[in-house]
Amino acid sequence: MTASPLKPPGLRVLVVDDDALNLRVAARLLRDLGHGGALVTDGAKALAALPRQAFDLVLLDIHMPELDGHATLRAIREGERSGERVPVVMMSGDGGADTQQAFHAAGADGFLVKPLSVPALTEVLRRLRLA
Repeated sequence: MTASPLKPPGLRVLVVDDDALNLRVAARLLRDLGHGGALVTDGAKALAALPRQAFDLVLLDIHMPELDGHATLRAIREGERSGERVPVVMMSGDGGADTQQAFHAAGADGFLVKPLSVPALTEVLRRLRLA
């Protein structure tokens, strides 16, 4: 009997969105693609989760109350100065070129327009060489 190769573990993804429906959609899409991770509802919770667990990717909503995507991305990048860089993909219903360019300039690695879809998520993972 020959041993079968083990399937490589899926990605550990931190999903940050203040909308419960968006979190459920993201969780289902990631699960369908064989990935897991954690779901949090705001930027402060994301910043608290990052040092506690190694994540392969952060999916970060732009529009959230209190600590929005801009401030959260800035804090993530500032905290990485001496450590390993985690890819951050911004999410928004506003997929305009100006919005995407602004976030790329701020340190984002990608952009997804909501509602999320398997093809769009798969393409971002491929571009980031995570899939």
